[in-house]
Amino acid sequence: MKPSIFFAAVTFCIVAPTLPSAAQDKSGRWPPPVKLSPAINSDFIKEGPATSKEEEGEEHNRCSQHHFGQFSDWSDPVWLGPIVNSRVDDFHPAISHNGLSLYLTSTNRPGGFGNNDIWVSQRDTLDDPWGPPQNLGPNINTADSEFAPDFSPDGHWLFFSRGLQIWVSYRKDADDDFGWGPAVKLRGDINVPGLDDNAPTFFHDRKTGITSIYFNSISRTEGPGDFDIYVSTQRENGTFGPAKVVRELSSPKRDTRTAIRNDGLEMFLTSNRDGGFGLIDLWVATRESTSDVWSTPTNLGPTINTAYNDGGPALSCDGTTLYFYSERPGGSGGRDLYVTTRHKLHY
Repeated sequence: MKPSIFFAAVTFCIVAPTLPSAAQDKSGRWPPPVKLSPAINSDFIKEGPATSKEEEGEEHNRCSQHHFGQFSDWSDPVWLGPIVNSRVDDFHPAISHNGLSLYLTSTNRPGGFGNNDIWVSQRDTLDDPWGPPQNLGPNINTADSEFAPDFSPDGHWLFFSRGLQIWVSYRKDADDDFGWGPAVKLRGDINVPGLDDNAPTFFHDRKTGITSIYFNSISRTEGPGDFDIYVSTQRENGTFGPAKVVRELSSPKRDTRTAIRNDGLEMFLTSNRDGGFGLIDLWVATRESTSDVWSTPTNLGPTINTAYNDGGPALSCDGTTLYFYSERPGGSGGRDLYVTTRHKLHY
């Protein structure tokens, strides 16, 4: 059956945050959730030319689906320096689609709200250095642990982990890093009480209309080992369905943070599976089409991986820049952020 056109709007059903009790019935139960209107949701994910200044702004920070060919090898990683990195752990980055905002997770960085918070470093152009990270504020960060941010293709939605579950926040202006609304928990069968759903990776397949979220979990038992990779698919009512283990990406060892190329044909993941160079390494899997299974992940090699922990990938929209954390010597603290690049090959 052809997927519903509903998915093209990428609408979400969400659990309402705590509100005054007047919204509840006499039994104290919340009424059934309603789906947010397309005017509020990510309607800009649809293909189409920009026709207004506002839409032109949306195009500026939108990740259009590319046709990718062959790439060069990855370059030697470059430390992002002492302005971005701190003496605490800095890890699990996300890069905006225009390449001008770098989101990162920091542990107990001064000025935060709790243990792990999400911060943003900005730059004016792709040639400028990154500025000092700024906290995203109380709509995103709390006294709980927030980590592993990830953007929707249109830049309006921010997915991240809070505690053991997946949360999401919306902003009207896709270029406003401080315009995020109060985060809400994703509704449906993706967030199961008592189970952990960590480090979401959002993917919308424009060819099929199917929207999915990849994440990792250790408390689910369907996988072969430690932390494993799971995927949940959005249903026609806007909620996300039961998670299924992605067996070809999971191993008996630890498999965690992922990053997917925007055409859905290349997946980077963090793993300490056999065949690596150190403790935790970066790996990559590919597939011929989004309906095919993933290949067996291969190690990114000694140019990227070291004898220390290397992981938490974030891939740029054009697929040429990979941000990640590493505990290799030479940084500011435990985990620091690095960047490596590759270029498209033209034959």
